[in-house]
Amino acid sequence: FQNALFSCINRNEMGSVCCSYAGHHTNCREYCQAIFRTDSSPGPSQIKAVENYCASISPQLIHCVNNYTQSYPMRNPTDSLYCCDRAEDYACQTACKRILMSMKTELEIVDGLIEGCKTMPLPQDPLWQCFLESSRSVHPGVTVHPPPSTGLDGAKLHCCSKANSSTCRELCTKLYSTSWGNSQSWQEFDRFCEYNAVEVSMLTCLADVREPCQLGCRNLTYCTNFNNRPTELFRSCNTQSDQGAMNDMKLWEKGSIKMPFINIPVLDIKKCQPEMWKAIACSLQIKPCHSKSRGSIICKSDCVEILKKCGDHNKFPEGHSAESICELLSPTDDLENCIPLDTYLSPSSLGNIVEDVTHPCNPNPCAANQLCEVNRKGCQSGELCLPYLCVPGCKLGEASDFIVRQGTLIQVPSSAGDVGCYKICTCGHSGLLENCMEMHCVDLQKSCIVGGQRKSHGTSFNIDCNVCSCFAGNLICSTRQCLTEHSSEDERRKFTGLPCNCVDQFVPVCGQNGRTYPSACIARCVGLQDNQFEFGSCISKDPCNPNPCNKNQRCIPKKQVCLTSFGKFECSQHECVPRQLNCDQTRDPVCDTDNVEYSNLCTLYQKGKSLAYRGPCQ
Repeated sequence: FQNALFSCINRNEMGSVCCSYAGHHTNCREYCQAIFRTDSSPGPSQIKAVENYCASISPQLIHCVNNYTQSYPMRNPTDSLYCCDRAEDYACQTACKRILMSMKTELEIVDGLIEGCKTMPLPQDPLWQCFLESSRSVHPGVTVHPPPSTGLDGAKLHCCSKANSSTCRELCTKLYSTSWGNSQSWQEFDRFCEYNAVEVSMLTCLADVREPCQLGCRNLTYCTNFNNRPTELFRSCNTQSDQGAMNDMKLWEKGSIKMPFINIPVLDIKKCQPEMWKAIACSLQIKPCHSKSRGSIICKSDCVEILKKCGDHNKFPEGHSAESICELLSPTDDLENCIPLDTYLSPSSLGNIVEDVTHPCNPNPCAANQLCEVNRKGCQSGELCLPYLCVPGCKLGEASDFIVRQGTLIQVPSSAGDVGCYKICTCGHSGLLENCMEMHCVDLQKSCIVGGQRKSHGTSFNIDCNVCSCFAGNLICSTRQCLTEHSSEDERRKFTGLPCNCVDQFVPVCGQNGRTYPSACIARCVGLQDNQFEFGSCISKDPCNPNPCNKNQRCIPKKQVCLTSFGKFECSQHECVPRQLNCDQTRDPVCDTDNVEYSNLCTLYQKGKSLAYRGPCQ
């Protein structure tokens, strides 16, 4: 504890000294403070960010930060074992774990990984990126345990509950919970789950966590037909995937395509449909995607066509044909669930025109422990203005890349690994999930019986004119009154179509949850008691009259609609802020009632003005 305390004090003292050189330059100061925010070793991307934004502002700051970062001791290679999971193929995963447990020097490890994974170190490669950005604490005498609430990867654990079979659900939970699955578990998951059509819900979820769909693709040198597509979605448009597609083509040219459960013998692809093979290699690496696609399945008709033309039929596994192989690999032609190759057999129709659609957070410019957000606040006059903001966040586990914003509440699977059991945690200033509270477990296997049909947990459907969903065996429906063929003339005459058949009159009431309802009848229909709403719209209410704050505080209206149960949690429509003589330079624009914009709330009140709304003046 003494070592940990000394480390914390020393880190904060150095942070105060180093970052003070940033002066009023907000971006430089934020990147500097990120270096000292946790007791983890700063990653190369964090150090690079400080150099980029602070070098021209203060050489003293750069020198100070360098002195701090160079003081970190060497890491134990086994601390990075979880990075091996980022490798794209099983052989590389196995080689990576063996190398980290048997070799000690950096040179040995790098050479071993290059040989074992058959790839050069690229900073965009998830495996090498993990090694570069790994930030586990290495201070002597300080043992850092990963937060038990999340397991190794809390985001992927969420996906395990979407598994269709108990086998895949158990394998998934084993791989991403509190202990790494053994090599047999990884092999079994690959064989039974990774390409299983019935597990599309779980696989799409895992793909969304690993590689979320992002707008735009450009700057590829091999898969050039994917460039200049600013409004299309891709999971992995980057240099590493571009290189991966080229490497795949070289491997396939040897006459065999190796899959986890089958090897596909092919003819000379340099002569047989080379452009189509290139489109396949690029599609599987760049991964075009949409809402229902995990981005790694080509359409069945394309699969059958290419294997009929270029498959080495004499060497196909016994009992297999082009159709049967494609049934395993690409079981659908539904364009919402597969990649049509004809789109990528020619360049984009947009050519090299200047893009009107911008993607400030793609590729991600922020440090490994930060979340990228589009900058909608603008900047102070004379300050370097970036189109994005890097805000502090928390990872959902030791091996997770999924980041949530600091201060937010997040639901994570229980550390016990039981299906349907969750905790609610807060992303704290330490960069870890804190203050976790157990929730009641939900039986995800319970279904609902509707009209003699079984509806699974989480599904949505219509009953007459109402939208319904099944949640753990409970049927939840909207409360609209429905006319049927058996409705009487009197019922048809009185029918309004509104929830609870309320009268079609607008006499608004404001609920304690901050939401305006068209009438008291509708407020009661959604479950509010008479003492939980008052007449008049919420926008007409002044939450600061009468003033609920102390004398040395100012009451600021903060209108919001709360989704939580306001019977248990207060839904305050105001905040109390201290009265200040001097305002800082924080950029958080507000607009007064004269439509004049100020850099922050303090400056507005210092000028004696009244707040109209937060954000830049419209």
